Amino acid sequence: MSCWLRKETLALAEDYIRFCTGDQRTPPSESAEAMRRLAKEMERQHHSKFHSLSQSFLTACGADPSACLRSVMAVLVEDGKLNWGRVVSLFTFTGVLATELFSRGDGPECCSRLAETIADYLGAENKEWLLENEGWWKNHRMVHKTF
Repeated sequence: MSCWLRKETLALAEDYIRFCTGDQRTPPSESAEAMRRLAKEMERQHHSKFHSLSQSFLTACGADPSACLRSVMAVLVEDGKLNWGRVVSLFTFTGVLATELFSRGDGPECCSRLAETIADYLGAENKEWLLENEGWWKNHRMVHKTF
């Protein structure tokens, strides 16, 4: 079992969510730095869409955004085609959600649950895909590419 991959995914998700909610400490890894750049660039390119989706999402999901996020992840790859663009989209969307939740007064616990949801989905349920695609190291190398 690749529990190390889940831990690495959790660290990456926690870092990105903290970054989105205002914690500007140094990224803990090159992969975290890459995810910050890629996801923030995607957010800049599609700002209105991500923010509109997050508002609709939060209105519809009620008290447990992490459970709803899990449903969004399933829809995101229902065609069976997980790819790095979709992974970055997931981080981007989760960062936008976390920022909104944080601004509404939902504290670190809610953001932590979002990070756990990403870690469970990518680092545990989709660990084979991550391993086949060079794990988070591949994500780090993608900083200089566009999708």
